[in-house]
Amino acid sequence: MSSAFKTLFTGLITFAIGLALWLFGSDETVLVFTPSKVGVVLMVVGGLESLYGVYRTVRG
Repeated sequence: MSSAFKTLFTGLITFAIGLALWLFGSDETVLVFTPSKVGVVLMVVGGLESLYGVYRTVRG
């Protein structure tokens, strides 16, 4: 598996974990943070990483 596909795959997994936290973590509070807010951050980071993976795949 090439580096670009690994980046794309990692971004998609990070986005999926963030989406799960955002959908199912809105009622809980863990110490000082809310899982839904962490989920939004993970979705943004995962989306950016997957877009970078697509860019690297297309560019070659």
